Parts: sequence; structure tokens; C-alpha cells
Amino acid sequence: MIAIREVLSAEQLAAVRQQIAKEQWIDGSVTAGTQANKVKNNQQLPSDSPLVRELEDFILTVLAQNPLFVSAALPLKVFPPMINRYGIGETYGVHVDNAIRVPPESSARIRTDLSATLFLTDPDDYDGGELRLEDHFGSQPVKLAAGDLILYPSTSLHQVTAVTKGERVSAVLWLQSMIRDHEQRKILFDLDQSVQSLTTIHGDDHPDVMRLSRNYHNLIRLWAET
Repeated sequence: MIAIREVLSAEQLAAVRQQIAKEQWIDGSVTAGTQANKVKNNQQLPSDSPLVRELEDFILTVLAQNPLFVSAALPLKVFPPMINRYGIGETYGVHVDNAIRVPPESSARIRTDLSATLFLTDPDDYDGGELRLEDHFGSQPVKLAAGDLILYPSTSLHQVTAVTKGERVSAVLWLQSMIRDHEQRKILFDLDQSVQSLTTIHGDDHPDVMRLSRNYHNLIRLWAET
């Protein structure tokens, strides 16, 4: 579980909110699976809207340019973001994301290794609405600043608690990583972060930096699915 801060700048966030305000919301259960449909109570923007597609492409472009996101996810395929909203009393009960998703108007299947929530509403603007991730250490609540993103394994049970005041808006998406195994991906992430940190201190031609970088890329060759 990795929090990535300021994925969207204040200016980008304002532009996204302006676009969202032009659209009509629909029932969020239309995209839920059989199990999730029983516990999903929210709204979302229609994926067949040209304006929404433009917004989805913008978010994907921003993410592709975010070094920390790319380092952590090592994305191979990405399911287009869905923009959702929770008003007062709306919630998404405990569920697990579908293992395979098929993007709209496509036959390409995407295995969901990682899920992500990009928060578009400031936490002070609503009460409740926490993303709660269930793991071996119990329930982990997540409520980040607008423009921040949380990345977590799609294998996790999770829920969005009921909103009791205001409204919560976010973009959710799923990724198939080049590295299927979570532990292998974590090793690569730690290695990459070490390479970047040491590069700022010693430069990219330092022998230790080059050795670590070589091992990083050799492990990708060994483990990657492309």
C-alpha cells in the first residue's frame, strides 16, 4: 500500500473538477460484479461520454509521467479510470475487485494486480467515506488530500464507509503490472528508490549506482511479463 502525494496539482485538480461539474451522474451499480452489486451504493460518470473519456485520458497521462507511480506499479495495462461519487448515506460494502476486467469497447482482458484511488475531494469537505483496506494487521483507514492517490493490491478486501456529510468524489482504476508477484514488485520498488536516491548523491556513473541499476534491470528481465 503506497500513498503518492500531489499526483494532481492544484491547477489540474481545478480543471478536473470543472469538467466533472458538466456531467450527469448515473447509478454506480451498473459496473459492479455479481457480489459487489449487492453492496455498491454510489454514483459514477458514464464511460461513453466524450468528456469523461477526455478526463480519463488526462488522468492516465498524468500517472504515466509520475515517477513514483511508475516505479511502484510497473504498469503493463491500465483499465481506464472510473469517476465515482458518494453522497450522504452512500457506501460500498466489503468486497474484492474482479480478477479480470474488460475495458469498455474493447476485447482486451486486464488482470487486476493493483487497484488505485485518486482522491478528488478534500477530506474536510465530507465526513465518513473512508477507504478501508483489510489486511493481516486489521482494517487500515485511508482518507487522503485531494490530488493524492493510494495504490494497493487488488487482492485486498476493502470498502468505502458511508458518507455522513458532504460528498466524496474520486477516480478509481486497476492495473496489470509487468511484475505479477507482489513481493517481487516490492523488491524492485525498493531497489529503484535506492538507485534514484544514490544517483542524486553520487551521480549515475558511480560504480555502486551502476551495479544496483544493473541488478534492478536484470531482475525485471527475469520476472517481467510483457
